[in-house]
Amino acid sequence: MDSSSIELPGSQVGTVELAEGVLRVHFARALITKTMTGSAERTRWWQAGDLILGGARVEGPLPSGPLSCLGGDIDENIYTYRDMVPIPLESRGWARLALRFEGVAAPLVAEGDAIRLALHEVPKYIEHIR
Repeated sequence: MDSSSIELPGSQVGTVELAEGVLRVHFARALITKTMTGSAERTRWWQAGDLILGGARVEGPLPSGPLSCLGGDIDENIYTYRDMVPIPLESRGWARLALRFEGVAAPLVAEGDAIRLALHEVPKYIEHIR
């Protein structure tokens, strides 16, 4: 696979926790799209993992899970990823996330000085996308 990313809309978040300046968004079921160079076809997978923001400063209260993500932005230095998270993701420097959840009025907005994605176990196949 040449390219993989998490699709934020539809991904399931189990918990959102802030401890000692580290914000952890735990994806119970992150939807992943994988593509291969030269192929029009893609595949969809799911995998658990954590989006971790170091040196986190959070605006407003943390939403309580479980949550269904509607989308959002991940800002990493000069890049903005809309409705997706690239795989892999690990960066130092200014980072920000703004995530919207079904049934939650205010988005989760936080910024920090490092961001990384930690995926757990192996991805599970869902379907072929033609």
